[in-house]
Amino acid sequence: VTTAIKKAEEELAAGKTLYCLGDIVHNGMEVERLHSKGLVTINHEDLKQLHDVKVLLRAHGEPPETYALARRNNIEIIDATCPVVLALQRRIKRQYENSSPEQQEQHREASEALSAMLAPARPKQGTQIVIFGKNGHAEVLGLVGQTNSHAIVIEKFDDVKRLDFERDIYLYSQTTKSLDEFHRIIDYIQRHIAPTATFRSFDTICRQVANRMPNIANFASKHDLILFVSGRKSSNGKVLYNECQGDRLGVVGRCQHHRHLRSHEYSQVAHGRVPGLYSPSCGGLMPTGMAERLLTFDGKIDPRIIRTF
Repeated sequence: VTTAIKKAEEELAAGKTLYCLGDIVHNGMEVERLHSKGLVTINHEDLKQLHDVKVLLRAHGEPPETYALARRNNIEIIDATCPVVLALQRRIKRQYENSSPEQQEQHREASEALSAMLAPARPKQGTQIVIFGKNGHAEVLGLVGQTNSHAIVIEKFDDVKRLDFERDIYLYSQTTKSLDEFHRIIDYIQRHIAPTATFRSFDTICRQVANRMPNIANFASKHDLILFVSGRKSSNGKVLYNECQGDRLGVVGRCQHHRHLRSHEYSQVAHGRVPGLYSPSCGGLMPTGMAERLLTFDGKIDPRIIRTF
């Protein structure tokens, strides 16, 4: 995310028109700041109409067809795809391309069967490429695109029960998903996979998020009120915010009072001198300068702030 913002600022500082495919970051205040400098946010339909321009690809990554469209329309791509996401895309693409044409067709049939929640009507041989992630999320769309949209997406633990355990399974994950739930899925597949089938899992969850989870859970248990600051669209923010909630997984001792705030909402609450002990926790998509501004009141760091993540 930092790289994407830096690249955008460099282009805009040179007085050039720059388009960004989707919000550059899930933080409304930062998006507005860059818009004021001239950044234009577009969607995929807008992209089809553009020619001979520069377009920035954000950290989530894009499927191959986006790059193909850019070449056809003579669009210069400024690629800010996260290196972790890029490596994951390449790994999935290699796995898919190493499948035979027959197996690739079975990928497609398996994906369609699962999406329709139907019993799979297909031969039992072949490989299933499975992605643990949120359907429709930009990163997941980029990953599925590496398989010509034949990969199977499972959003939650219960979805794994619909896989065909008579066939090989190669499991990957969106980089911001829950590590605990990913391990539950792995355990379930290992217990149900047929002796004649192969199962391999690849832990592709970003540790910048996963490593914060035990810390933020412990932190939340020690304070009366947590104000969690992140964009509402942020997958990072949602995963970490869930760790603050007292009823998650039945864990006792978590903070019982918590609010998920966007940046401007935190400023209004914290600087309104709300009584009590509270701490802001950032979802990982907040630029450093913005975090510092949020923690400052009357030119000083608010003394009631205990810690940030």
